[in-house]
Amino acid sequence: MSVLHEKEIKKIEERANTIRETIIDMLLKAGSGHSAGPLGMADIFAAFYFHILNHNPKKPDWPERDRLILSNGHICPVQYAALAYAEYFPIEELQTLRKLNSRLQGHPHRGALPGIETTSGPLGSGLSQAIGVALGAQLDRKKYRVYCVASEGKIRGVSLARA
Repeated sequence: MSVLHEKEIKKIEERANTIRETIIDMLLKAGSGHSAGPLGMADIFAAFYFHILNHNPKKPDWPERDRLILSNGHICPVQYAALAYAEYFPIEELQTLRKLNSRLQGHPHRGALPGIETTSGPLGSGLSQAIGVALGAQLDRKKYRVYCVASEGKIRGVSLARA
């Protein structure tokens, strides 16, 4: 991963703002869904999909891709928007969020959309999934990275479960 210069930072910030605007449109059209988490994570997802991740939207199952696991699945509108702007699927499809028969539901489902690594929903399950994917990569001597996005509540829940 290369160092970001001022111009590149500005470009990621602009992408994040576009993602935020899109999330608001998606949620208004859907008439439901979480807003705070997706809006707050727009910068992080813009950085992931437009600077950090080694990925290829034309080959979403490329074996050497980095994996981004979303543990707090209810913030999926931000991932859906980032994936669409990264050209995994048409941006117009974002307007189908939470609609009957849409691929974009309230929690992401592996296999429904390219770029979605795991199905999430049960609190805290993404962290264990990410650990499993990372351990599998290590056993197979793969070089890809595994990232897990989790909310503070899920992290605290894991800590309490161990106490």
